[in-house]
Amino acid sequence: NKALIGFSERINDPAFASYRRQTTAWSFIFAGILAVIVIVGFFIYGETSSEMDNPEALYIGLGIGGMFLTIALLATISRAMVKQWDGVVIDKKVEKKTRRNKDSDGRYYVERYTSYTVVFKTDRGKILNRSVDDDDTVFNYFEIGDRVRQHKGLGTLEKYDKSRDSIIFCNACSTLNDINDDKCLRCSCPLLK
Repeated sequence: NKALIGFSERINDPAFASYRRQTTAWSFIFAGILAVIVIVGFFIYGETSSEMDNPEALYIGLGIGGMFLTIALLATISRAMVKQWDGVVIDKKVEKKTRRNKDSDGRYYVERYTSYTVVFKTDRGKILNRSVDDDDTVFNYFEIGDRVRQHKGLGTLEKYDKSRDSIIFCNACSTLNDINDDKCLRCSCPLLK
């Protein structure tokens, strides 16, 4: 299907700018609600508990609430720093790995997992890796030699040739969609095809 070959002009749809604005707004609204809950909760704890008094409890609540807002700010900055680039898939790796984790009793145990990595080379020569543990969906989506584009401020790569695909990732929210759909089933942004 020739209609599925090429980078999509649908990236210019106002839905993407709207999605970015809404994501930023919801990040701060959610962080703000959590911050208020924590601050009020610690204040009440300081007033009613014999273990900790105000203002110490309130200061702890303010610190944790500030942490939630800082995380929202850093996530927004991180999204804004994603630059556009074009490149090609140059390698794919599957590695069996182990890591140490702690259980709820504080005991260490060894967890086995599989790391799926897709390696990209940008047109400027930079090598970038995208790895996911125990999920081969993205790994199987890309083939060595695929041309890709990272769009500014978005999290998912667009493939140049989608003509052999039965699935497509939403470039706004990364949700997996059927290639025949025109809009993402989760966020309603246009699918880039």
